[in-house]
Amino acid sequence: MNIFLKIMKALSDKNRLKMVKMLQHRELCVCEMHTGLGLAQPTVSKHLKILEDAGLVISRKEGLWVNYSLNDKPDNPYTSTLLGNLRYWLEDDSEIQELIEMLPGLNREEICN
Repeated sequence: MNIFLKIMKALSDKNRLKMVKMLQHRELCVCEMHTGLGLAQPTVSKHLKILEDAGLVISRKEGLWVNYSLNDKPDNPYTSTLLGNLRYWLEDDSEIQELIEMLPGLNREEICN
């Protein structure tokens, strides 16, 4: 039950849910999410840590960048079920739609220079 609760708590925050929806479309770095969400970079990092601890998100270092993506090989059935269902949930939400439309314009090279 503790694993289930940890996952549900991680998804209970609006900004973390938005991050998951963004990551459904492509791998992102902290600066891209920080710009898209309009949150401070340390806040985004804190949210990502919670999502990573819950097994929803994984990180991969590539040179100077740390890329985040959804966990495509979760250790438990709760994570895979929730991530699978989240692909369809909230697609008609205006905030989510706006965020997804913004994704192509989020370019780490432009943001971090």
